[in-house]
Amino acid sequence: MSEFAPMNYVEEDATSGSGDDGNILDGHNKRQPVTPSSSGRRKRNRKAAGDAIVEAMLEIAAASKMRAAAITKNEERFSISKCIKVLDDMQDLSGSMDDYDLELDQMELVAAAAGFYYYNSIVKQPQRGISPSGSGFMTQVLEGHDDICRQMFRMDKHVFHKLSDTLRQRGMLRDTSGVIIEEQLAIFLNIVGHNERNRVIQERFQHSGETISRHFNNVLKAIKSLSREFLQPPPQTTPPEILCSHRFYPYFKDCIGVIDGMHIPAHVPAKEQSQFRNKKGLLSQNVLAACTFDLQFIFIYPGWEGSVADSRVLRAVLDDPDQNFPHIPEGKYYLVDVDYTNTEGFIAPYVGIRYHLHEYRGANKLPRNAKELFNHRHSSLRNVIQRSFNVLKTRFPILKLAPQYAFHIQRDIVIAACVLHNYIQREEKNDWLFATVNGEPEEEMPYFEDQFDMQLASSMQEQTASAMRESIAAAMWNDFINKWDQW
Repeated sequence: MSEFAPMNYVEEDATSGSGDDGNILDGHNKRQPVTPSSSGRRKRNRKAAGDAIVEAMLEIAAASKMRAAAITKNEERFSISKCIKVLDDMQDLSGSMDDYDLELDQMELVAAAAGFYYYNSIVKQPQRGISPSGSGFMTQVLEGHDDICRQMFRMDKHVFHKLSDTLRQRGMLRDTSGVIIEEQLAIFLNIVGHNERNRVIQERFQHSGETISRHFNNVLKAIKSLSREFLQPPPQTTPPEILCSHRFYPYFKDCIGVIDGMHIPAHVPAKEQSQFRNKKGLLSQNVLAACTFDLQFIFIYPGWEGSVADSRVLRAVLDDPDQNFPHIPEGKYYLVDVDYTNTEGFIAPYVGIRYHLHEYRGANKLPRNAKELFNHRHSSLRNVIQRSFNVLKTRFPILKLAPQYAFHIQRDIVIAACVLHNYIQREEKNDWLFATVNGEPEEEMPYFEDQFDMQLASSMQEQTASAMRESIAAAMWNDFINKWDQW
């Protein structure tokens, strides 16, 4: 007997079907009377014949498993298309094979294809990437051009499939009777990647609003749970982006990353809006972010009111061990902008000295002293975090607008977006969005928060940081004057 379960044959009603046209008399829709005994016999005979046909097909399919295995080379999946290809190839062998043997081979292949179709369609074992709901959208994206997947799911196909497999294998998500994991993930990516409303996603995926919301929240929770794995402390060695640049090495050899604040539009109740209104007059949440020079986020702390200074957020993080800010080894440091105090572990530019890159463009705008040269190099290197922000917001436009979710959901979306950002960067080094930010991005102007009311560090720590900055600037200027023709 085959490994397939027997097919349940549905009995056809005696008054239905198309085989009773001969019973119509005189052009009227009157049927000849049928005795109960003959009707019962016909139904039983039909059922028995159907069961026998199905049994025979499944028996032949089971007997042809070896042939199917031979067709399925290199551990590829068995499919009807493979059967059709072999059948086409067999037509060319008709001259060298016995017709009877050829017919048997063809029958076995057809039976194997029928068994395969039965197993996948009746038992409902979905193929990867194809939703059992029959949604054509998933098929269109995953079987279409790569650009369609990048546009709709914000990542390459192989990255999408690997992420789906990871979520499945770790038990973070599970297939349901109507929505498999691939479609659940696609729903989430369509929302955060296009800032689509629920009703638009309902139409696109042909599911109810409740189903869309449930799977969005499930995927959000699953991706957020990956944050400890994909938001990792930076390596302690000199980053290659510094090591391979004479403009940055050896001066910034102990720099391990960059820290800055990122303002994300926020949707909050009217009674809380004054706290979330930032210096530009917009409602936002202030997100503390740290990244490495390969555009990987290493720490994210969202949820602060937009009116809170960047320096205060950093102080709160450093004062709270539960936030798990990466330990800064002795002698190592992050680059920060003028919104932060120059202190041990955090090197800021010189205050009151031109800093932004556009201030050094044009004729007669070369650095005139060690502090200007330091600020220019500091700005060039620190700009990596703005590039990271640009990629993040371009990939997930929901971060450019205030989504109408509960605030804790808005906060979690930021974390999930940064996790996906890192995941994509690790899995696809040639990702099209990362490749577009090799040039200089638009700079965000700092708010110049009031630093003087902040007690982030002791004077001894500030003196240590100031001495390090002076040493770097002096060495940089000396080499600039005596060795280099370019700056």
